[in-house]
Amino acid sequence: MGARVFGFPNPVNVVAARAVATGVVTMAAVAIATRQLWITIPLAYGFVARVLTGPRLSPLGFTASRVVAPRLTRWEKLVPGTPKRFAQGIGAAFGLSALGLWLSGAATACVVVLAVLLVPATLEAALGYCVGCKVFAFLIRAGLIPASVCDECENISSRPSGTARHSRRLVPEEIRS
Repeated sequence: MGARVFGFPNPVNVVAARAVATGVVTMAAVAIATRQLWITIPLAYGFVARVLTGPRLSPLGFTASRVVAPRLTRWEKLVPGTPKRFAQGIGAAFGLSALGLWLSGAATACVVVLAVLLVPATLEAALGYCVGCKVFAFLIRAGLIPASVCDECENISSRPSGTARHSRRLVPEEIRS
């Protein structure tokens, strides 16, 4: 049977997530600073690819999970994948909005959307603070997302740093080949 293409890793290594966020910050900042708004094409593609397939079809995600994270195991921390996928979905909405605005000739609006995207991406890259994950947790607490969507999310904050349900270092099944 062939390798599974669609799916999202669970758990997610925060080192890889922060590396992806660093790439997003870099692309968005370069697009804004140079007015090379065509960069919204790979930016939007990357978000959509990561939502649908995790790092498998995203060059940035693949590099972050296969090149960067394995070299920085000292800082590895595994967290549930569902909130990270939700955060990538929010990024996809912003990336696709920016792309649509640029394609429709609304360059200034595209820049504004990219600037807004820079805020949560920078928080993730620099501080490891996932805004999308916090929104996801709020939506679960508010009852808008069933808690069963992410069983691992329950009491995740009570785990000691650097631990996961698994005792061994995990390479998510979705990226093994």
